[in-house]
Amino acid sequence: MTLESAIPESPDAARPAPGASQGVFADIIESLLVTILLALFGTTFIVQPFKIPSQSMEPTLLVGDHLLVNKFLFQGQGAWYEKLLPYRPIRHGDIAVFKFPYDDHPHFVKRVIGLPGDRIRITAGQVYVNENRLAEPYAVHDAAARDPFGENFPPADPEFLGAALHPEWTKQIMKYVRGGELLVPPDRYFVMGDNRDHSWDSRYWGFVDRQAVIGRPILIYWSVAATSADYTDRSLLGALRAVEDALLHLPASTRWHRMLRVVH
Repeated sequence: MTLESAIPESPDAARPAPGASQGVFADIIESLLVTILLALFGTTFIVQPFKIPSQSMEPTLLVGDHLLVNKFLFQGQGAWYEKLLPYRPIRHGDIAVFKFPYDDHPHFVKRVIGLPGDRIRITAGQVYVNENRLAEPYAVHDAAARDPFGENFPPADPEFLGAALHPEWTKQIMKYVRGGELLVPPDRYFVMGDNRDHSWDSRYWGFVDRQAVIGRPILIYWSVAATSADYTDRSLLGALRAVEDALLHLPASTRWHRMLRVVH
């Protein structure tokens, strides 16, 4: 090293050029905006996280499972990009996340049993679609449960609807019953939970509108031992308490064997 190269620069040379700090700040803001936009794009069009708060889909999905939902899958909403991207129709047996038709539209997850135009009936606990008995290896039954429509559906007489139905569905259901079967109307889907006798599903509140379908769960990225009571408080404070509790009991409560499990 020469002597000249070891001479320190003058104070003026070490001082940032005018506007340099503003440029760094602008770069940080730009990076943050790009990150936010990418996150919004991802959750809007590609994937979105959800958690399971009820036992209606057990044993396929457990209370406390945290899912990634593929929103980049189901066609049928009429968007122009559906013809350019790898979308596909909703199929029998698909698990779908959707907005519940009533009560401030919380998110539900069920399995698609009936497509538009299908005829649905349940006889002696067996589901029939278009007169064909449905093979359901995913479904479980509880003989001790009192499920009004577990054995037979749809009802033959409106007098036997009972208080289990959502009020709006009570008014509508009989107009879709034809010859002892429920006819699924256009752009609607009939869904049921895998935990068949502990599921509040299309039997009790009606069809799912195509526009309400968000996507299909593809992966359990985290699972924590929980009960439905842990998810009853949907306020911001309740959510913060749930996060705090999960972090405090993270190692012990995590179901490690369910991590990164593909959803079928």
